[in-house]
Amino acid sequence: MALIKSISGIRGTIGGKPGTALTPIDVVKFTAAYGAWVELQNAGKKIVVGRDGRISGEMVRNLVVATLQSLGFDVLDLGLSTTPTVEMAVKMEGASGGIILTASHNPKEWNALKLLNKDGEFLNAEAGAWILDFAEKGEQQFADVNKLGIVATDDSYIAKHIDEILKHPLVDVQAIAKANFKIVVDPVNSTGAISVPQLLKALGVEDIILINEEVTGKFAHNPEPLPENLRELCQVVEKKNASLGIAVDPDVDRLCFVCEDGSLFGEEYTLVAVADYILKNKKGGNTVSNMSSTRALRDVTEKHGGIYTPSAVGEVNVVKKMKDTHAAIGGEGNGGIIVPELHYGRDALIGIALFLTHLAQFGKGIKALRNTYPDYYISKNKMELDESIDVKAIFKLIAEKYKKQPINTEDGLKIEFDTDWVHLRTSNTEPIIRIYSESASETMANNIAKRIMEDIKEMMR
Repeated sequence: MALIKSISGIRGTIGGKPGTALTPIDVVKFTAAYGAWVELQNAGKKIVVGRDGRISGEMVRNLVVATLQSLGFDVLDLGLSTTPTVEMAVKMEGASGGIILTASHNPKEWNALKLLNKDGEFLNAEAGAWILDFAEKGEQQFADVNKLGIVATDDSYIAKHIDEILKHPLVDVQAIAKANFKIVVDPVNSTGAISVPQLLKALGVEDIILINEEVTGKFAHNPEPLPENLRELCQVVEKKNASLGIAVDPDVDRLCFVCEDGSLFGEEYTLVAVADYILKNKKGGNTVSNMSSTRALRDVTEKHGGIYTPSAVGEVNVVKKMKDTHAAIGGEGNGGIIVPELHYGRDALIGIALFLTHLAQFGKGIKALRNTYPDYYISKNKMELDESIDVKAIFKLIAEKYKKQPINTEDGLKIEFDTDWVHLRTSNTEPIIRIYSESASETMANNIAKRIMEDIKEMMR
């Protein structure tokens, strides 16, 4: 059993004792604390709720909606939806906030409350900390019977979301339809099975093959779109002679592609490719990604005359940096794309529309498109820590050792070696240090990580 309380929301496994997992008691407690925070914002009394296809989704929805109603909030329930759709609905409805019921890429036993402000964006650290503190104090006051909120349902928002995507000036429906793509989609038994085919049809794609399409929440494989979890999609793309494959996570904010030969385009390169297309049309546009993402985005940005800026890990940090630098596009190397003209949130649906436009205009296969981008390899490692270890002191010693190299301490410690880099950061949920390194050579990336881990061990002694 697990319960992880962070500034971005509350996630945990279903079942168990209160305080040790995401039990009904915990759902009510944290929803009530969020309601108290919304009340303080004086932004109105309307909250949008939507959920992915998880087994526990309806149960958690009932608890969340009833709690908000008992606080005097009117609730607009979108039902089965996507994270980016809920984010857009908050702004389109002029609502005071939103809650998305999804544990994103976590397995089926998990669920979560993702909390949004009135702009349909994830809460900042200050707001998240306030909610966590209030939840523990348990000081919430509920509304009397004459002031209970009203619940309404609206299942039209995925269609509204798609309509907004079609209006984007860089989405070319005619080019996509003319390309006559044959596409295999793996929505991993969640709401991508509703939203992605609907989008593809609106884009003029007629030949669509769905796998794992029943919205049961009983995920056919681990739902994180990593290579080891996409073998079936790769096989079907190759077997069916498809143009490409599309994989999304359960709440449709992460996106990756499979090439026509069954090889992976690479989730790190989802953002790179879409950024390349946008920057071709917006010369000098700036970009942002978190500092654990591939250098390829920087290469593409500078090629088009823009400025690339790294951010701390976490969507809220990427969004803040995007606003600060007036970025044309941003996101994360996990296949998360943020297109500010639509909304400041990771959105696989706008990512699909822009990528397919790019591919259609490119005029060749997806494998050929991938070959136009630089090849980098990221080595991902972690080291377990004893609780007595002073990580800040170790990071300071490592920074001193490599002081002649460019160093960034905004989020842990990042050291650059020409075009190679290594990023060290602690986990918010586990006693570990994550060590990510990147190079044009897989061997070099692994060697950089090994060298830094040896440094850490030496300094721990």
